[in-house]
Amino acid sequence: MKRNLTIRSAVFLVFSFIALLALLAPSAVAQGCAMCYQNASASGPQGAQALRHGILILMLPTLSLFIGIFALIYHRRNVAR
Repeated sequence: MKRNLTIRSAVFLVFSFIALLALLAPSAVAQGCAMCYQNASASGPQGAQALRHGILILMLPTLSLFIGIFALIYHRRNVAR
């Protein structure tokens, strides 16, 4: 029973952290430099499309590591210690 309580509290902690990051995200938008903003806005529609694709491509390794770590944790959840 104690193990279930620990897992529930860990899940609650993870979701709380994600919610906190979501609340702080609008303030992170202001961190872009003026030169990057000017270059991105001057690149036109093709440049904007390239930036969107670049962001998605850079997210793939990060998300795969994140999912892989949590899959490993989930797979090994019942291993005796």
